[in-house]
Amino acid sequence: MAIRVSLLLLVFLSSAVVSFSLYEDQVGLMDWHQRYIGKVKHAVFHTQKTGRKRVIVSTEENVVASLDLRHGEMFWRHVLGTNDAIDGVDIALGKYVITLSSQGSMLRAWNLPDGQMVWETSLHSAQSSKSLLSVPINLKVDKDYPILAFGGGYLHAVSAVDGEVLWKKDFTAEGFEVQRVLQPPESSIIYVLGFLHSSEAVVYQIDSKTGEVVAQKSMVFPGGFSGAISSVSSDKVVVLDSTRSILVTIGFLDGDINFQKTPISDLVKNSGNAEILSPLLSNMLAVKVNKRTIFVRVGGEGKLEVVDSLSDETAMSDSLPVADDQVAFASAHHEGSKIHLMVKLVDDLDTVLLRESIEMDQHRGRVHKVFINNYIKTDRSNGFRALIVMEDHSLLLLQQGAIVWSREEGLASVTDVTTAELPVEKDGVSVAKVEHTLVDWLKGHMLKLKGSLLLASLEDVAAIQEMRMKSSGRSKLTRDHNGFRKLFIALTRAGKLFALHTGDGRIVWSMLLNSPTKSEACERPSGINLYQWQVPHHHAMDENPSVLVVGRCGSDSSAPGVLSFVDVYTGKEISSSDIGHSVVRVMPLPFTDSTEQRLHLIADTEGHVHLYPKTSEALSIFQREFQNVYWYTVEGDDGIIRGHGMKSSCAGETADEYCFTTKELWTVVFPSESEKIISTLTRKPNEVVHTQAKVSTDQDLLYKYVSRNLLFVATVSPKGAGEIGSVTPEESALVVYLIDTITGRILHRLSHQGCQGPVHAVFSENWVVYHYFNLRAHKYEVTVVEIYDQSRAENKNVWKLVLGKHNLTAPISSYSRPEMFTKSQSYFFAQSVKTIAVTSTAKGITSKQLLIGTIGDQILALDKRFVDPRRTLNPSQAEKEEGIIPLTDSLPIIPQSYITHSLKVEGLRGIVTAPAKLESTTHVFAYGVDLFYTRLAPSKTYDSLTDDFSYALLLITIVALVAAIYITWVISEKKELSEKWR
Repeated sequence: MAIRVSLLLLVFLSSAVVSFSLYEDQVGLMDWHQRYIGKVKHAVFHTQKTGRKRVIVSTEENVVASLDLRHGEMFWRHVLGTNDAIDGVDIALGKYVITLSSQGSMLRAWNLPDGQMVWETSLHSAQSSKSLLSVPINLKVDKDYPILAFGGGYLHAVSAVDGEVLWKKDFTAEGFEVQRVLQPPESSIIYVLGFLHSSEAVVYQIDSKTGEVVAQKSMVFPGGFSGAISSVSSDKVVVLDSTRSILVTIGFLDGDINFQKTPISDLVKNSGNAEILSPLLSNMLAVKVNKRTIFVRVGGEGKLEVVDSLSDETAMSDSLPVADDQVAFASAHHEGSKIHLMVKLVDDLDTVLLRESIEMDQHRGRVHKVFINNYIKTDRSNGFRALIVMEDHSLLLLQQGAIVWSREEGLASVTDVTTAELPVEKDGVSVAKVEHTLVDWLKGHMLKLKGSLLLASLEDVAAIQEMRMKSSGRSKLTRDHNGFRKLFIALTRAGKLFALHTGDGRIVWSMLLNSPTKSEACERPSGINLYQWQVPHHHAMDENPSVLVVGRCGSDSSAPGVLSFVDVYTGKEISSSDIGHSVVRVMPLPFTDSTEQRLHLIADTEGHVHLYPKTSEALSIFQREFQNVYWYTVEGDDGIIRGHGMKSSCAGETADEYCFTTKELWTVVFPSESEKIISTLTRKPNEVVHTQAKVSTDQDLLYKYVSRNLLFVATVSPKGAGEIGSVTPEESALVVYLIDTITGRILHRLSHQGCQGPVHAVFSENWVVYHYFNLRAHKYEVTVVEIYDQSRAENKNVWKLVLGKHNLTAPISSYSRPEMFTKSQSYFFAQSVKTIAVTSTAKGITSKQLLIGTIGDQILALDKRFVDPRRTLNPSQAEKEEGIIPLTDSLPIIPQSYITHSLKVEGLRGIVTAPAKLESTTHVFAYGVDLFYTRLAPSKTYDSLTDDFSYALLLITIVALVAAIYITWVISEKKELSEKWR
């Protein structure tokens, strides 16, 4: 009986140990999600006595959001479409957030407390023009004071209550450009000011109730107008003439137009070209001249006078009404590690209402924008809070001489990502510290046991998750045995580097590259790409790894480049330099020097390439491989792909020994009347391929055609290069090519009639998968192409291999024409795609998964077996044993396959994968407006125990087994003894 009980207990405990479910307390252990909004460009404060104080912002990432003024957290957020840029934001009726977007063609109202959309109105648009939004200040629900929205050549009056268009006025006359829409307080007349052919000022007076034109006046200005216009009062604006050397004050009181010219030279000595800045100041404007910002006051008769001057590094806010009918504005500038903030009265610049110097915790660059809000202190005096947008896109709230909160919004504009290892744990640093007593240890295991048996309460679940977070060691700043702890180095549009820890997503370090590298020759460099520069191995561990950031001094491709070298462990810039030539392409070479610095070639616009690092060792390594360096360039607008090779050293006075000339080896020209290049792609240079062959269903070997020199090119008919559905199936055809970049030989061509882009593709090993739209079927399609080497198919003689006569032992050259064949298959796919990536592991043994970024900003993990070109309707027994899935016309979308679960990576732009040291696991990092990270095991964790493995149950099982053995042995001994006494 005792033996039976022991066996039953053993079976029960053994079955209880195994569990593959994802419990509630496991959420967030292997993934994290961070939400951002981007660089703020508009901000409106809402600080009524009732309700929570908040600020409404719109950003360059097309986001409108409500932020808590106390902590900086988001109350709500909406991410609009890529082409739905927000042109203006304001608050109407004290309860609606009004946004104007899509170049003035879309007006929306959002509920202020919760962000729910109240109404949406599509406005008529006929042409491209600037967008203007005017919301009345009074809070009365009255159609005499509608919302005024201008865009696309039309002025609309829209009711704030329900979004009804009350009237619209056409201003699409040829050459007429609307500059300002003004409605003086308590007036029923709307003034529309614009320029006709940039030389004639025109003012319309419109009845706000009916939209009828009451009066129209115009006057020609001989000098013409240029640049931005500044509204200084309800009846005056100031603009620059066409030479940008004269300020023209335009008065339109009662519709009568008059001009008054003031040369800049009368205001500032030795003046050059001027620029009117954007802040709106009452009876005053800010003008940038000679790298200085001057404040110009506008008198009653339009007379201009300079009242103050500031550095051009100073940012200013719009004017803000304060107590006693006074108007104030704020100015802020960055100096060292401090922000200097001042609030002055517009009418009396000598009166300083606030002067503060706030210490910053790290370098964030200069101040870009300032938004201020006032409040009444307990002593009944005026207090001010300032919302600051910094050069690195971060957002700060300053109040009472301190930074109340900050948001790293630069992470919403990541442009490039690479990975880096953490440092090795040195001697003297304990790997695991004893932080708990034996009682705490037992208590923790009891909690885990309750969680495994589904007996834990909500408090127990929270305690278990907190305990696992602390004990996992996933946030340590040293590398682990399995390679789960890494750094993702992210470069943002602002030129700032961030090091993100894979454990919890925290920022380990950050550094703004623009300010340290700026000089007179390169004042505002912008980052282009990020490369791994030095990755030391075990024989060079004294050196820290570093990354290379390649920048450009301007938006033009011919602008000179800038190189920055950054230490991965410390985040400090090792060195930076203005390289003196342009940057067209950066080519990492598969060679390193004795210090593990990777060699790079940088091509410029003059057809030269430059070797980095500029050392004698690097030069000698490169000269040995001089004849084996090839690359290609793609001229998408002209439909040309060119192949290049090395020629000789550069000649000339300015040339150095690290400069080389190139020669054109081949050219592929696509006829412009029938094909337009829309996508190109190559394999990852560091991808690991585990095996060169695979066994087919008939027990034959298929040798993969694995080449690092293959280029995937997708072209479409010129008419089909537009939006989906803009052409008929007969007018569009999608053609894909596989081109060898050494010889220019087209290895494979596949045509899809009646299809068009956009094309999103991923290239791995010997296969490429691409996504496009089928116009005939009105569905998206995914096609897979696998390439195999036919020249090795007949060489199966073992004796030839032993004797060295097998062609697998012969050198392989791209110049020998390959004997290859392809297998392809197409499948329907139910969703539009933003990006596609593929998992990567350390040895390439684990099966692949496609990571598909869908239009819903989620990531779908699709097993590569679903896009196997050998799938058939009725697979044979051999095919089933190989794992081939029966053919279906569509690829499955399984809800459980979304690795983002119920989360969204808003504005998804890219997916980066990196292998862990554990072969079964891969790191996945997705970026857009949000950031998301997780660890994947495409073939399950076959080489390790899972993180949720219950060691407590294992211990109990062992103890139970030992007890059962001991009890059984005692019972057996007693029984044997009793039998001997019979």
